[in-house]
Amino acid sequence: MLELKLKPDLIECGTDEAGRGCLAGPVTAAAIILPDDFSNDILNDSKQLSEAKRKTLRPLLEDCCITYGVTHISMEEIDKINILNASILGMQQSIAQLKPQPEHISVDGNRFKPYHNIPYTCVIRGDGKYMNIAAASVLAKTYRDEYMEKIHEEFPMYNWKKNKGYPTAEHREAIRTYGITKYHRKTFRLLPEQLTLEFK
Repeated sequence: MLELKLKPDLIECGTDEAGRGCLAGPVTAAAIILPDDFSNDILNDSKQLSEAKRKTLRPLLEDCCITYGVTHISMEEIDKINILNASILGMQQSIAQLKPQPEHISVDGNRFKPYHNIPYTCVIRGDGKYMNIAAASVLAKTYRDEYMEKIHEEFPMYNWKKNKGYPTAEHREAIRTYGITKYHRKTFRLLPEQLTLEFK
């Protein structure tokens, strides 16, 4: 079972993002503060959980947490400031939604930027070590999946409800056939042989 948090004596949030490696759609970040008596045997890094388990966990986490926030950073913003900065911005905007504000921030990964002088710690693979980061990863992933399923209705030929915008062979083949949409990230290498792509 994962540890609850990194700093047991402080009000600590965990934060994580989903969709960083995708060719289409936003990068989605979440932050959450769990109560000190929280425990759950299923909770883990969202990538290790089935879709059914993530969907079961989300309402449970939202009901029992002290506070949480979720943010989508758009494709346009990703193209403007790059994916790393967009991921950090999403995490910071999610933390901004928390009431109360945390005394310490646990960040999944190895990069972050100072936020309102609140101490933070970057934890590589933190979503497999601490419950608050794992919980943030579940929220980020489920909210982003929901977004991709919604825009799938607009452009079903890319099958985003299945691939969620990741660079699968099927997704790349659809880009080759149909060109790109307003949801694609223009600064990403959308095709291995990319030269120019027609905008739809």
